[in-house]
Amino acid sequence: MSEVYRTMDPMTRPDGTADLDASSSHADWPQWRRDVTFFLSGQTVSLFGSMLVQYAVMWYITLETKDGTLLALSTVFGFLPQAIVSVFGGVWADRHNRKLLAMGADAGIALATLVLALLMLNGSTNIWLIFVAMAVRSTGAGIQTPAVGALIPQIVPPDQLLRINGLNQSIQAGMMLVAPAVAALLYAAMPIERIFFIDVATAIIGIGLLALVPVGKVVRSAGDEQVSYVADLVAGVRYTNGHRLVRWLLGLNAVVMVLAAAPSFLTPLLIVRTFGEELWKLTVLELSFSIGMMLAGATIGFWGNKVARVTLVLGSSVAFGLLTVGMGLAPSLIVFYLCMFLVGVAIPAFTTPVMTVVQETVEPEWQGRVFGFLGVVMAVAMPLGMAVFGPLADVWSVQTVLVVAGVGTLVATVVAVLVPTGRASLGAARDRTSALAFGSAG
Repeated sequence: MSEVYRTMDPMTRPDGTADLDASSSHADWPQWRRDVTFFLSGQTVSLFGSMLVQYAVMWYITLETKDGTLLALSTVFGFLPQAIVSVFGGVWADRHNRKLLAMGADAGIALATLVLALLMLNGSTNIWLIFVAMAVRSTGAGIQTPAVGALIPQIVPPDQLLRINGLNQSIQAGMMLVAPAVAALLYAAMPIERIFFIDVATAIIGIGLLALVPVGKVVRSAGDEQVSYVADLVAGVRYTNGHRLVRWLLGLNAVVMVLAAAPSFLTPLLIVRTFGEELWKLTVLELSFSIGMMLAGATIGFWGNKVARVTLVLGSSVAFGLLTVGMGLAPSLIVFYLCMFLVGVAIPAFTTPVMTVVQETVEPEWQGRVFGFLGVVMAVAMPLGMAVFGPLADVWSVQTVLVVAGVGTLVATVVAVLVPTGRASLGAARDRTSALAFGSAG
């Protein structure tokens, strides 16, 4: 660990100690398995309810309005508030107790959903009420996401971060696998407002489980405590820009995620145009991706620790580019499904080490703001990519768009390696301690 990191104000752990050296083992954290179990269980239950609402709202707008403009607006209300609020959410995560922020955001989301359900029960079905609720939910996600990302190192031993981040990714993939089917059954069997009540119930359970996890507030110096929110935000921008490794990771992540919009959203269109409109073909497509992502997320803690973090990020980026090209050139449906499965494997191999590197190299009192900026990238990248690739798919074939996106990913990876920070990152990755020192000293 770098000397810069050692001399920063320490993070208070649940047991009152304050060491966050990456060399410490999980033996120093006697209750970490219990805490992580409660944390992941709560996140899983809450995520399940949120995904039920997500699918139900999408289907409701589609079936009730059949209006493409309204569907596009639903995307804006679902993503834009999170992108804006994530910046401020990161500041709050560094100034306040992250557990309480996550619980409060979840409670706010549940309250907005409950109000919408009650209004719809009373006959108010104006589509703008749904958009307002979506905006509130997105705002809550902008607060919750950086808080949760920065909270994980407070309850997970440093040598277990990659494993737990991967497991969290696997859970999310599992929800992507299960939630659509459950949502479809519920949507066919009951009014949408009853699905909203289910989300409120799962949020309460998630909040209750997180309340059982002891999480201390990050300790800041006396001078930092008196700094205004705006000054904290500006300081966070300067810190992120001055941290070479984080700046490099954010840039690579932004480019790859924009290009990932093509295989993420256009592959169903390719299936329909090229291989047929049978529903089972679209279902297998989603299953291929979700199963690959779930398996990779569950196992990356074991095989991922054998490879340097930066090397894993770059390798998965190359694989992602090649597989995207492969889907564009796939001669058969079986080959296409295989590529999609491997794309699902590549996603956690890219995103999990990115998150882990941030948790390992960024000082605790800065992690909320860095995760806030990462949240902005994640919220903006996919819609921006679709704004480009969606219209292109109506001019070119989807296969051509996929090949272009895949080649773009490969070019971006090569550029990332060739820039000075990329070369230095790869050199430092040979030794983990040097890598951490390089990142902090940037």
